[in-house]
Amino acid sequence: MEKPAVRPRVPHFSSGPCAKRPGYDVANLDVSALGRSHRSALGKKLLGLACSETARILGLPEGYRVGIVPASDTGAMEMAMWSLLGPRGVDVLGWETFGLTWVKDLRDQLKLGDLNVYTAPYGALPDLSQVHFARDVVFAWNGTTSGVCVPGGDWIAADRQGLTLCDATSAAFSMDLPWDKLDVTTFSWQKALGGEAAHGMLVLSPRAVERLESHTPPWPMPKIFRLTSGGKLMESIFVGDTINTPSMLCVADYLDALAWADQLGGVPALTARSRASLKVIEDFVATHPWAHFLAQTEATRSWTSVCLTLDATPEQVKAITRLLEAEGVAYDIGSYKDAPPGLRIWCGATVEASDVHALMAWLAWGYAQVCG
Repeated sequence: MEKPAVRPRVPHFSSGPCAKRPGYDVANLDVSALGRSHRSALGKKLLGLACSETARILGLPEGYRVGIVPASDTGAMEMAMWSLLGPRGVDVLGWETFGLTWVKDLRDQLKLGDLNVYTAPYGALPDLSQVHFARDVVFAWNGTTSGVCVPGGDWIAADRQGLTLCDATSAAFSMDLPWDKLDVTTFSWQKALGGEAAHGMLVLSPRAVERLESHTPPWPMPKIFRLTSGGKLMESIFVGDTINTPSMLCVADYLDALAWADQLGGVPALTARSRASLKVIEDFVATHPWAHFLAQTEATRSWTSVCLTLDATPEQVKAITRLLEAEGVAYDIGSYKDAPPGLRIWCGATVEASDVHALMAWLAWGYAQVCG
């Protein structure tokens, strides 16, 4: 098989940090806050803008708060669990690496006594009908390392009594989230918008705020986890007064990504771009019987973190990924270390469908070279 004639213009298909937006140029960032305190009027203005523009572009309901917190999506999720859980029993779902991390946190670190754990192997979802919404519920919207997402929000009770804590790090800005059913939502800048890493976003509903102000956690709370003072929400966090020092260069980068998303048309346009890339891979899988989606059903197939298995040994899969990287056509597409051997191709909105199309031709070539 001859080498394809067309290469991806941008060979960055990593699932985090993800590809920068089309047309990105670091020289165009507003770096006026570099070297300035994040507590200065300018620093607070830009951090506050990152919060308010996130809320506006996502279309958050009135009363929802957005804050910038330390340690990426992991920090945001752990801050929420440590701060909010305890008054009710908890149901937690895990079907891939990060959801299973929340299972371990709740079972082994917080040691919650009234805990129901629902798990499924990579490629599948737990039985969502088993979840009890009189309890608090912890889950990931999209399994970044398995390519499996929940099929919308109909399974979440509108009249829930407990809180829903949703890890949406590879779903926010690329999937239509039912905000009225999500009390805590977390994500990070380096996923769907291709921002820089290390900063987390925490979205709280009024119900979550009420819990924070009525519940005192029984365990020690590190400073970077504390969201209340004197029994009241620290509102300043949600207008740009961060708990610890953020990178103002990363803030400038995130504001650039938000402006691009807004100009493009917001979440619907971003979702359409992701789905277009998924369609390219779906067409490829339909005509290449040696490639398969890890997700077992189409209804739960992610269109951001697209995970494939191949009719190949683990060593052959690694050889294919090394070959494509050496050719400069695909970087960082090997499956996550805990997942079944295969490929993970990021198809978030910053990736061009035309680049995915070019990659598929090279994948067929690489498979032929390694597997015959």
